[in-house]
Amino acid sequence: MKKVINFVLLAASLSAGFATTANANELDQLLQQVKADRISEAKLDKQRESEFLAARADKQALLNKAKAELKAQQDRNTRLTKEYAANEIKLAQKEQELDNAKGTLGEMFGVSRSAAADAYGMISTSIVSAQYPGRGETLNRIANSKEIPSLPDLEELWFALQTEMTESGKIAQFQTDVTNLDGTKSSETVTRVGTFNLISSNGYLTYNDELAQVQPLAKQPAGYITGEATSYFTTSSGYAPLYLDPSRGAILALETRKRTLMEFYHQGAEVGYGITVLLVIGLLIALERIIVLGAVGAKIKAQTKNMDKPNSNNPLGRLLKVYHENKDADAETLELKLDEQILRETPTVDRGINLIKMFAAIAPLMGLLGTVIGMIMTFQTITLFGTGDPKIMAGNISLALVTTALGLIAALPLILVHSVVAGKAKSVLHKLDEQAAGLIAEIAEKESK
Repeated sequence: MKKVINFVLLAASLSAGFATTANANELDQLLQQVKADRISEAKLDKQRESEFLAARADKQALLNKAKAELKAQQDRNTRLTKEYAANEIKLAQKEQELDNAKGTLGEMFGVSRSAAADAYGMISTSIVSAQYPGRGETLNRIANSKEIPSLPDLEELWFALQTEMTESGKIAQFQTDVTNLDGTKSSETVTRVGTFNLISSNGYLTYNDELAQVQPLAKQPAGYITGEATSYFTTSSGYAPLYLDPSRGAILALETRKRTLMEFYHQGAEVGYGITVLLVIGLLIALERIIVLGAVGAKIKAQTKNMDKPNSNNPLGRLLKVYHENKDADAETLELKLDEQILRETPTVDRGINLIKMFAAIAPLMGLLGTVIGMIMTFQTITLFGTGDPKIMAGNISLALVTTALGLIAALPLILVHSVVAGKAKSVLHKLDEQAAGLIAEIAEKESK
């Protein structure tokens, strides 16, 4: 038993010894590792320090180089400033020498530049340039030149002015590209009338000097003006009338801005459309009455030739039937019967005539209504925007004036056709009254015998 205990104690002591020995070995290794890492860190720090010192030396070298370049640039600036001042003095001296050398040529230089500038402004906008493009390039160079013009330049200026003067008195026809309003181009034959107008088969053209293009007008002038231009273009010999624009396009541009009758009509808006409806309905009624009463009058005329055989297709025939049916009655009774029949015929004959008269009275009143509405809108516009710009009020004033004009225009023909239709109706009724009086007189004469 004692031996067993000793063995256990010996084993435990050996285990503890082995553990102590193992821990000691690990600590030694750790110490060696720390020492090795310390040496590595020291080497790395030393390397970083050497790199920093080297970079510092480089930065210092760059700084010294920058300072040297700055000093060089400052010296160069000082030198150039002195040279600039010296050159300014020298340039002033040379300009004075140039003025002295030019002498009387300086005046010619100024005159030629001024003449070239004026000629360039005139020629570049002239419609002659549509036929002879590129004429203004030389003139523009002479006008902007700082040198004395040469003899060829002066000749070009002379030729340009002479060409413009000569072509202003000619009527020429040439082929050129016309840029349409949608951007497409088409080759057309164009007639140039002096320096006034360009004309094609479609009417007047204009020359856009900024784009150097021949273009149609945005809107052709009045039909009678465009018609004369088209006729002139198609004329191959003899004389033909033509409207010219002596202002070289200014009056023509104003003419194209004028409103047409249809544009004025549409300014009447709803009131104007209502007046038109009244006019159309009134004229249709008048046309129907004229046709019907004309046919009735023809039938009555035919009936008067055959009084013994009354026909019921006309008022006189129906009146004669009443007479034959009451032929044996006394004159007073027959008169009442005939008056009754005339009263039956009167609404048919007078149908629609009073309506025409009413439309003739309503049309000016509707025009007056449109005038009042336009003035109300005008005053409202003045309240909102003031009276600074008359164009703002122009639309409402146009409504006020156009509706009045439309009302009067509608009333005049309605009154005229009403007079015509009323006259025809009155003629028919007068014929019936005349025949009725004759029939009554005939009966009364028989009774008196």
